[in-house]
Parts: sequence; structure tokens; C-alpha cells
Amino acid sequence: MSPPHIAVYGATGHTGRLAAAELRARGREVILAGRDGVALKALSDELGGMPVHQAALDDPAALRELAALADVLIHCAGPFTHTGAPVAEAAAEGGCHYVDHALEQHHTKWMFDVMSEPARRAGITMVTAMSFYGGLGDLLTGAVAAGMTGIDRVTAAYAVTGWRLTTGARRTAELLFADTRRITYTEGAQHIGYVEPRNAVFPFPPPLGPRTMIAPVPFSEVLTVPRHTPAQRVEAQLTAHTFEEEQAFTSEHVDAATRAGSAFTVAVQVITGTGGRAGQARGHDLWRMSALTSVEAAVRLADGHGPGPGVFGPAEAFPAGPFLRDLERLGLLTLTLPEER
Repeated sequence: MSPPHIAVYGATGHTGRLAAAELRARGREVILAGRDGVALKALSDELGGMPVHQAALDDPAALRELAALADVLIHCAGPFTHTGAPVAEAAAEGGCHYVDHALEQHHTKWMFDVMSEPARRAGITMVTAMSFYGGLGDLLTGAVAAGMTGIDRVTAAYAVTGWRLTTGARRTAELLFADTRRITYTEGAQHIGYVEPRNAVFPFPPPLGPRTMIAPVPFSEVLTVPRHTPAQRVEAQLTAHTFEEEQAFTSEHVDAATRAGSAFTVAVQVITGTGGRAGQARGHDLWRMSALTSVEAAVRLADGHGPGPGVFGPAEAFPAGPFLRDLERLGLLTLTLPEER
């Protein structure tokens, strides 16, 4: 029996390169996929030789062929508002497991609403929002809130410095912040409509301390967290200074070392009527964090350690505490969690 093959779609982008290189380093069978055949061949040569598969987003036959060749497909090519549906549909039609980096709320909602039944019919696992933004907050919430009841509020707060956006990330950010139909989760239910942003202060633990935040930001926790944690309100927040840094939106072509210079603290508060719990993750290079998070998910699926057929968020697909501890052992972050129960 041949070893499982993991395809990386969008392999020539920054996150895709990191994911492909990590899989290669682990001795996995990798297929490099995307729209630009010349760039794929160059990356294959750079990484020591891997099969490549050229497939444009408007070529469903080529995308289905890719899915038929792979056991797991990692989708790294955003913005997922534009790229998500063709690749996810091909994965279901070709019968391979699927992991994506989507941050966009409406893509994540579409995955749950539209792709759950095709995934079950195909017998595959599809994990959406397995990324830094959205995904890390979801995993932290799953670990912190395990076993809790009567939850009034979950807040996932991101403090980020030195973020250098890629072209795809810049386009995604522009789409997110121009969206007037944002999804929120209040009073135990989803709501869609215009949301007036506000300034808030989040009490990050020392040494960071309280920071001024943009709240809410349109991340995917409002869709993924309620699937595993019963809360009345879920909100994501981002430090206001993150987008005030001069080079955030003008750094599409910086080198990999510069792009790796980001630092982050992600903290989660889970509040009940009688108290609550909190946890945090601190680290550097959110791009590598995002890429290796999806690699960890894909490897688990390839090795038969998934939750079964359907569409899942990160903490719904995998036990959150052990998954985060594996990321910590890889040196991606340092965790502070309440005593695991």
C-alpha cells in the first residue's frame, strides 16, 4: 500500500512554501499544486524534487484530478472568498480530506452550511479555518473552556506586532474590513448585518498588559467556537496598533526573514456568571505558525486520526489541549493554560 499523499494547493505562496517544506522535512509524500506550472516546477527543484500538478481555479477537471491523486489537500491560496469553493468542491468530488487556512467568516459559514453533506457522502473530513487568525483563538477556547457550562462570554484577543502582509493577505484584509454583512454571535445566536467597530481595552497578562483593541474583528471564532463551547456571546479582537504599523500594508515583497519577524500573543477569556478561566499563547512568526498548524491537521487526517466525515472547525476536529501542546513541542508557541481537566 502506497503512503498517503498530501497535496498543497497554493504551494508557491509564502504559507504554501512553508507547509510544503515542513511536510518534506517529515518525509511525507507531497504534491505541489497551484495555478502557475513554471513556479511550481521551480519550487519542486528548490525542495529537492516533488511531483507538481497545475490546476487553475476555473478548471474543475484539473482540480478533481488533483483531489483524486491526494489523500489530503491543504488549501493555502486565499482570499478564500474567491478561491475556497472550487477547491473544496473538488476535494469532496475527488474523495480526499481537506484543510484550509480561511479567515473569512462567510467562507467558513459556507463550508458548514453547504459542504457538510457532500463531505459526509464522500466519507471525508474537511477542516476549515485552520489558521493563525481564527484558528488559534478557536483552539485556545476549546482548551480553556473544556467542561465549562453557563458561559456568558468568550473573547479571543490577538496582539500582533511586525505583521507583514502577503499579496493574498492584503486582499483578504481589504475584503474583510469592507464587508458590511459581518457575522456576530450574541444572545446565543448568529446575526448578520452591519457592525459599528468600537475601541475596547483587553487585559492581556503581563508582560504585555492592557491594550487598546479593535472590536469586534470579523474572524471565524464566531462560527467555530459555538459548535463546541456553549456561550451566549463570542467575539474576536485585534490590537489597534497592528494595522497602524507603517509597513503592514506595503510589505508584499519583503524577504522571508523579514516576514518571519512578527510576534504575537493570543489570549482567551471565558466568562461565566460566577467567574471564568483564561489562557494564552505567545510566539513569533505567525506565518510559520499558520502553516505548521495546517500541517499538523493534515498529518493527523492522513494517518487516520480525524473526527470522521463532515466539516469541522479546528477545536471541533481535534482535542484542543493536546493539539496545542504538540504545537508547543514544535517550538511554535508557549502556552499558559488553566489546569487541564
